[in-house]
Amino acid sequence: MTISYTLEVANARFAGFSKLLFRWKGSIYKLLYKEFLVFATLYTTLSLVYRLQLTADQRQLFEEVALYVNRYTDLIPLSFVLGFYVSLVVNRWWSQYTSIPLPDQLMMVVSANVHGVDERGRILRRTLMRYANLSSVLILRSVSTRVRKRFPTMEHIVEAGFMTRDELKKFDSLYSDFNKYWIPLAWFTNLAAQARREGRVRDDVALRLLMDELNNYRAKCSMLFHYDWISIPLVYTQVVTIAVYSFFAVCLIGRQFLDTTKDYKDHKLDFYVPVFTLLQFFFYAGWLKVAEQIINPFGEDDDDFETNKLIDRNIQVSLLAVDDMHQNLPPAEKDKYWNESTAQPPYTLATASETLKPSFLGSTFDMRMTDDSNQQQTMDAIPNTPSLRTPMLGRFLTAASPAISLKNFGRPKGGLHMLRLRGDSLGGDCH
Repeated sequence: MTISYTLEVANARFAGFSKLLFRWKGSIYKLLYKEFLVFATLYTTLSLVYRLQLTADQRQLFEEVALYVNRYTDLIPLSFVLGFYVSLVVNRWWSQYTSIPLPDQLMMVVSANVHGVDERGRILRRTLMRYANLSSVLILRSVSTRVRKRFPTMEHIVEAGFMTRDELKKFDSLYSDFNKYWIPLAWFTNLAAQARREGRVRDDVALRLLMDELNNYRAKCSMLFHYDWISIPLVYTQVVTIAVYSFFAVCLIGRQFLDTTKDYKDHKLDFYVPVFTLLQFFFYAGWLKVAEQIINPFGEDDDDFETNKLIDRNIQVSLLAVDDMHQNLPPAEKDKYWNESTAQPPYTLATASETLKPSFLGSTFDMRMTDDSNQQQTMDAIPNTPSLRTPMLGRFLTAASPAISLKNFGRPKGGLHMLRLRGDSLGGDCH
């Protein structure tokens, strides 16, 4: 199931993420601990062999190899290759989620445009939405291991109520080498056309709206199928995997602490435990495990999509919308603010402080233009200067402020001033 921690990070506070570090389910520790233990064990084994088992000549050879390996370890472009790959996988992961077909828009259109409160109208609306949900079940059954385990055969789909026996016979009678998730959608279009002929769909505009929403729904089913079919190229996945594991394979030798008495460069201290190498392994290998988990979110990992819950939700809300809620409206009546010019919903004590904050009307809303009181002049008093008496400049100055004094243009003091903004907006006066 999806691990949600949204509420715990609703507000930023000191060490806000610290609460998340000790979770086990859905954590990086659960994903990485086996690889981490293997790496630490191999490093410790090599260190003990180097320190206790090798002869002097063998130790000298090991030290030369370690120095050589460590010198060229950074030539592996691990950060670039791994970072770009994980970014690609994350974008693909979110796109797959947005491609999951949800019936919400379609059920609203069906409820509004397939008329009739009698049994026939009810059958039409429920059948249309059942066909839409059946199509999504068929496509999710093709891409999700959880849904496949829930509906291993078509008989299980019939028993679940998504399909009737007669529909299953027609479904099986249509042979195709390809996935047949689209067949219920074809049934949808034909049934909608039949409803139009019966007058249950009042006009062609409503029928067109039904078809448009159905095509959007079908497009999402198709995208899920193509995401499952077309993976990230295998060569790229192999390159990233080889880069990560080869990097830490050479680190097993290159990051060993060598004899400090031989005055090797960067080997002045012997800490025994390679703290920063272990951290590096945790970050880089953890990055790879993140990509490994979300590259196919339709599996059974902790954070994979809850497709079975989505199926339950979709069938329930879609049938409610087109059946129980069809033409079942509450009475329209005057609202609470009928006689008030401005509606002001109440606040609780926990949110009362929000009422004291002024509404934001724009950053320049309270800025105004003034001039010195002893220098105010009208446009009639402007000297007859050719450069200042052009019609365009005169119209501009008149529209801007009739009280602007052009005698003060160019003076270092006096003239126009930007007055202060509200103190409660900027916390002080601004000239």
